Amino acid sequence: MFPARLLPLAAALTLATALLPFTLAANSPWGWAGYTVIAALAVLGLHDVSQTKHTILRNFPILGHVRYLFESVRPELRQYFFEDELDGRPFHREQRALVYQRAKGETDYDPFGSELDVREVGYEWIGHSVAPRHLDGPPPRARIGGPRCTAPYDASLLNVSAMSFGSLGPSAVLALGKGARKAGYAQNTGEGGVARFHLETGADLIWQLGTGYFGARAADGTFDADSFRERAAHDSVRMIELKLSQGAKPGHGGILPGHKVTAEIASARGVAIGEACLSPPGHSAFSTPDELVAFVDRLRELSGGKPVGVKLCVGLPHELVALVKAMHAAGSGPDFIAVDGGEGGTGAAPPEFSDHVGMPLEEALVLARNALVGAGIKERVALVAAGKVTSAMDMLRLFALGADATYSARAFMMSVGCIQAQLCHTNACPAGVATQDPGLNRGLDPEDKGARAARFHDDTLATLMELTGALGLEDPRHVTPERVFRRVSVDETRSLAEIHRFENDGALLEGDARPGLLELWRRARTDTWSPSA
Repeated sequence: MFPARLLPLAAALTLATALLPFTLAANSPWGWAGYTVIAALAVLGLHDVSQTKHTILRNFPILGHVRYLFESVRPELRQYFFEDELDGRPFHREQRALVYQRAKGETDYDPFGSELDVREVGYEWIGHSVAPRHLDGPPPRARIGGPRCTAPYDASLLNVSAMSFGSLGPSAVLALGKGARKAGYAQNTGEGGVARFHLETGADLIWQLGTGYFGARAADGTFDADSFRERAAHDSVRMIELKLSQGAKPGHGGILPGHKVTAEIASARGVAIGEACLSPPGHSAFSTPDELVAFVDRLRELSGGKPVGVKLCVGLPHELVALVKAMHAAGSGPDFIAVDGGEGGTGAAPPEFSDHVGMPLEEALVLARNALVGAGIKERVALVAAGKVTSAMDMLRLFALGADATYSARAFMMSVGCIQAQLCHTNACPAGVATQDPGLNRGLDPEDKGARAARFHDDTLATLMELTGALGLEDPRHVTPERVFRRVSVDETRSLAEIHRFENDGALLEGDARPGLLELWRRARTDTWSPSA
């Protein structure tokens, strides 16, 4: 069936061809004027489908210019096209358009200063120093790998969060990978397995293993050690991430209908072509904190000593504390914990899951930090934070709360062309990002968009280091909660140190932690996820 999006181009070409003889015969000035317009549209459409810089124009020749017309006057129309809600606060240019500007290499300076309302509850700022520093050299990297890890990985402070091939199209996967290769960040595969599109670019990969064990899956859907060992040995796979839950749909499994399981998806996931893929709500390889720690140790051994971590959206605090208690008791377990905020987005779950299930990132990150520090094991466990990270300020806040590195999904999607059309679940993404439609995928050029992803990453980290220098620090991870402030009411501001309590090293072991956390620690068991009475 001929795509409707190409009808304007087809119509212009057909009319230009059909009307030429009549125009020549009539030789009328008005006839030539009308024909010139039609011919110009035809030429414009041909140019649109042949260029690679603008995905929308390539996928929607002629029609796509209407969108860019509106975008060109966005300062006047911003309130209609560029604002929505982010955790109860306006999601302004500083979050969305900033990503586009950096990805495209445009200046991100605002000639009229901040447009944020500094009196608005939730407004944040950092306390700079009168003795700032000029920081030369590349940004620092986060060493991930505990004592039992023989192949630690030095990760970028900003990496691509988990997005599977299947939810993303092949062109988007390639673009993110090419950007990762160029800029030196890691690309998380999502739970859909390691596809050939991940491997083609030579990017550093974080292989996420979910409840479906795709890529390391036995015929009955359980974990297959031999398949895992084979795929984990690939040089591009630098870390393994065991997904317990995700912020977009915590506690929610999923199914990929059989008609969507193409040959490429089947190969990556280790399933049959045309057969439905089931992701159960929970894992079958372990059922207690002790068993989870043992399974992580087994994955590390099977992978040849690569870092193995877990990703979770915190639901019940005592379960996270039980995991940390099991890690302390065993002296092993995850090399990193990726904390995913409940504010994540997805097109694969009911809105109630995205909106009302799972702990928000800030509270979850502080809890994870306090549990690890309180148990005296933080030095061997890295914390990775994910939850609407779009700017250097977002990163600084998370570092102040205890993160060692960050993940971002939506910002990297926007960097490769996502316009937030919110059609991800329909397979009709106009930007060719979240679709398997070959025609729409063709519109996204991996080389051009990969360069944009790399540029967004590099410019964001460059700004991060400028902010760090303004604070008088050498490493952004040295920022403390006392340096980040938030308006909590119209006439009151507090630092993050005043909003949250941060435990001292070994506080849980010595009984000096806050009563609520200490009670969770005392009741936590390692042989079950349920607390003792």
